[in-house]
Amino acid sequence: MTTLIAIPARYASTRYPGKPLVSLKGPDGEKTLIRRSWEAAMAVKGVDRVVVATDDDRIRTHAEAFGAEVVMTSSDAQNGTERCAEVAAKLPGYDVVVNLQGDAPLTPAWFVEDLVRGLLADPGADIATPVLRCDGRALNGFLADRRAGRVGGTTAVFGAGMRGLYFSKEVIPFTAKTYADEAETPVFHHVGVYAYRPAALAAYPTWPIGPLETLEGLEQLRFLENGRQVLCVEVQAKGRQFWELNNPSDVPVIEAMMAEMG
Repeated sequence: MTTLIAIPARYASTRYPGKPLVSLKGPDGEKTLIRRSWEAAMAVKGVDRVVVATDDDRIRTHAEAFGAEVVMTSSDAQNGTERCAEVAAKLPGYDVVVNLQGDAPLTPAWFVEDLVRGLLADPGADIATPVLRCDGRALNGFLADRRAGRVGGTTAVFGAGMRGLYFSKEVIPFTAKTYADEAETPVFHHVGVYAYRPAALAAYPTWPIGPLETLEGLEQLRFLENGRQVLCVEVQAKGRQFWELNNPSDVPVIEAMMAEMG
């Protein structure tokens, strides 16, 4: 089985323009978000190819300068999944295409490795995505973001066979209980990584954007709205913290986490 990782990177982000080229300070010095995301992808075992997918020459020039392979995609792509579909059409023949979003440099390699194994072991699933059980610290952070009107992490609920039921930028399922920082909670953080079967990925851009995707702004909902099976693969943090860069305020949070990791 062959696996391709595509890293969608868009300069013209609505919430954070120029985000892929934002510099992040870590124990290894200053590197851009897109470079750190590429390095995270390169650390994944069992992957045959890693490419940066962008429509912006500034990102292409920068990525090629640090050694990444770049595939130029259309500026018409509505989201990372559509951009990955373009990559898969240009680079056919892979059994699994992974979308490792360019705003998640703290993604551990084993998240992606577990995800690919999960998809390959479940022939009924069209795509797979990781979920991470929140501890109290993470859940309280999500709730604080929502109270402050910030876009925080996405949460997921799933049913039998770990089939995804819904994904939301709200914190679901609701719980009235208060949790200590180290306590397990019933809330699962959706980690923004996807592994697609090529046929499902090719079909995705042909479907209209549905009302749920429009309301939530979550690309994976298009699969659910079109009756496709989304497999949620539970992954383990193993002491690592995970955070996506959605807002400028996330930069110091991610830098602090990198400092803790050493």
